[in-house]
Amino acid sequence: MSSDFEGYEQDFAVLTAEITSKIARVPRLPPDEKKQMVANVEKQLEEAKELLEQMDLEVREIPPQSRGMYSNRMRSYKQEMGKLETDFKRSRIAYSDEVRNELLGDDGNSSENQLIKLREERAHLLDNTERLERSSRRLEAGYQIAVETEQIGQEMLENLSHDREKIQRARERLRETDANLGKSSRILTGMLRRIIQNRILLVILGIVVVITILMAITFSVRRH
Repeated sequence: MSSDFEGYEQDFAVLTAEITSKIARVPRLPPDEKKQMVANVEKQLEEAKELLEQMDLEVREIPPQSRGMYSNRMRSYKQEMGKLETDFKRSRIAYSDEVRNELLGDDGNSSENQLIKLREERAHLLDNTERLERSSRRLEAGYQIAVETEQIGQEMLENLSHDREKIQRARERLRETDANLGKSSRILTGMLRRIIQNRILLVILGIVVVITILMAITFSVRRH
């Protein structure tokens, strides 16, 4: 399980490094190459998201006692993914000669105030986007914690159920043992009673025999 996760980690590291390099090149490319590069980066971002999903599935299969370390690494990778997406959005709307020509016109005499206003609106939009992404990541992290807590709770309930069954079986065995001991005690008591009765009978029989012998001796002496 951990070997699969580490394999996905290596693929994710290689892929994010390529994406970072391409994002940095996007603003400096000519329009045609820029369009192709943007499409390529979008495709690789989707691949990176799929890798994150695979890694997340692997983490959920790891036992709870060993899951904490992998969950922390997943949160770090998701933050990295969010940063890449933010950087990519910035690179696509970054200031370039093409955008400048579209804003100022071919004669370059448009108002500088419009350009400043556009930059401010763009920065405000990026700030809002980043806040939304941070909120989304926090919600996702909270959801993961809730899922992990639920899984741990279910496992604890299952363990408690197994322990309860073991305790019940132990109680049943104790009851059976008590019943067997009671039977054994009654048997031993009966045997002791019979032994005592037999000894009493033997003593009485011995006394009778002695008396009979004494009486026989006495009659024999009187006759002589």
